[in-house]
Amino acid sequence: MAQFTRAGANRSDFIRKDVKGRDFIDYKSVDELRRLMTPNGKIYSRKRLGVTARDQRMIAQAVKRARYMALLPYTSATL
Repeated sequence: MAQFTRAGANRSDFIRKDVKGRDFIDYKSVDELRRLMTPNGKIYSRKRLGVTARDQRMIAQAVKRARYMALLPYTSATL
């Protein structure tokens, strides 16, 4: 059976596994997080990214952490 993928980021691109085998998204990988955001700084929807609700929550948490650590801007003024 053929596998169909959605146009957008591939799940394996930004979701990694830690030593215990749990999935996580590294908030320090700014280039990967920017691909998940619009030019204005908004996070793309689940439908556009083709991820699950759990993955979308992890993406949102990673973006929030990167913004708090000043790795990503809150607004589009500096993108």
